[in-house]
Amino acid sequence: MAKKIFTYRGKTIEELQALSTEDFMKLLPSRQRRSYARGYTEPHKVLLENIESGATGIKTHCREFIILPKMVGMVIGIHTGKVFEKITLIEEMIGHRLGEFALTRKRTTHSSPGIGATKSSGGK
Repeated sequence: MAKKIFTYRGKTIEELQALSTEDFMKLLPSRQRRSYARGYTEPHKVLLENIESGATGIKTHCREFIILPKMVGMVIGIHTGKVFEKITLIEEMIGHRLGEFALTRKRTTHSSPGIGATKSSGGK
């Protein structure tokens, strides 16, 4: 069985990487397109320079940054509010925001009830 080829809006990853940022922006949904139309903030510019330079061990607080085709294959540390969670960017993440993949809240897990929580727990 042949491996399925990834496409985003009908374009392969090679075609997406060959596009300019403006041309790629036209393929994005409206919310992301409007975000790009406003321009980059200073932290976004610094992150983009690090990505283009090919630096390793990139860490960022820019959770709202939209994943570009040239970022595929990179490992980026995304801040969760406490630690930098290392995320490997794959093709399916294109067009999403970095923060979607580094959750800021832990899942709640409950153990057994404490003493006095039920009539049979035995504490007086």
